[in-house]
Amino acid sequence: MIWIVIASGLALYVAWNLGANDVANSMGTSVGSGAVSLRQALAIAGVLEFAGAVLFGQRVVDMLASGVVSPDQFTDTPQVLVLGMVSVLLTCGLWLNLATRLGLPVASSHAVVGAIAGFGWAASGLHSVNGSLLGQISLTWLVTPLISGAIAAGVYTVLRRGILQAPQPLQQTYEWLPWLSLVLVSGFGLIVLPGLQPAISAQISDQISDQISDRISAQINLPFHTLALATGAIATLGLSAIAARPVVLSDAPNPTEDNGEGIAVKLANPVEQIMARFQLISACFVAFAHGSNDVGNAIAPLATIVHLTQPAGDDAILPMWILGLGALGMVGGLAVWGGRVIATIGKGIVALQPSSGLCAELATAATVLIASRVGLPVSTSHALVGAVVGIGLSQRNSQIHWSMVRQIGLAWVGTIPLCGGLAAAIFWGLISLTH
Repeated sequence: MIWIVIASGLALYVAWNLGANDVANSMGTSVGSGAVSLRQALAIAGVLEFAGAVLFGQRVVDMLASGVVSPDQFTDTPQVLVLGMVSVLLTCGLWLNLATRLGLPVASSHAVVGAIAGFGWAASGLHSVNGSLLGQISLTWLVTPLISGAIAAGVYTVLRRGILQAPQPLQQTYEWLPWLSLVLVSGFGLIVLPGLQPAISAQISDQISDQISDRISAQINLPFHTLALATGAIATLGLSAIAARPVVLSDAPNPTEDNGEGIAVKLANPVEQIMARFQLISACFVAFAHGSNDVGNAIAPLATIVHLTQPAGDDAILPMWILGLGALGMVGGLAVWGGRVIATIGKGIVALQPSSGLCAELATAATVLIASRVGLPVSTSHALVGAVVGIGLSQRNSQIHWSMVRQIGLAWVGTIPLCGGLAAAIFWGLISLTH
């Protein structure tokens, strides 16, 4: 129990730093474009990070807790596994803390996977590390920014040609409102809904789940896909109605700037005001996606330690308090330390407006949620930075700050070996102290 208390404190510390770094970069495009304030970003993250962690975080936590280094190798020496997970938590917390102070949006998934591999190597040698899984995860890290960037660039190109460069962009925007709403709702629904029922069932007993399903079916007498389509239709109409509200223009002089492609880039532009409303929804999707994937980076080592206290053969569901601890820490870290990373993502790579920020967040949320469905710990920062760069490349005259991109890339590459070596050193130190 002492080690659980220590690991819980370290997990909260990691989640705090993860919130300051990863949650901040997931909300950076919204805050940087002016679509939401930092206070609104905190509220969005607080609710949806928790929801994503509870409903979709189980698979990623399980993979990190037992996939990279199997706990079965330490059946006879559970104290070694406990010290290893403590070293992983301490390593990730220190590295994320340093990166946040420097304003670098590093990948927490890099940190935790590298730290777990480093501990496994230090404890039992390279043979104890699942090399094939590491290769699979590394491949997703390489592919994630490319896929996200391609999606973001494609969506933004369609939006730019269909609305922003139209002779009457405001009128064109209102004509596109139902279709934009449909894309947002259906995209999120197709990715999330198929895994939502199993995720809810995992948190309650099968008997209670079946009773609830039977009662709903008896009362409504409609198949599940009909209910899903009806929910989607209602959500699409509601989102269209909210976005179609009249915009309020300021009488203060604010000359229109141009980015070289005939697109007004001031937030006072009514088209951008409408896009800001959509970006608020896309920010919710990103927060949900981030909670579903990256919360495992903070709490998987703690989950491994807690599992050791359970009876042999007991495959109990991850306790809710562990997920709540991770979500609470991420929100607190965003509120206190998240400003620097938000500035890097929102303004440091390329100037964003709500229209371009919307495309970046849609691409990021889709990429990360799909990875969460299959249980792969991808990097939200990879997806988001790739999306922002993709949008910058699709704008022929945009000024991409390549020095910042190179700095972020070096931080990504250096995270794995640094965290692996640091975790091994801390593990050896803990072993020496305990002996």
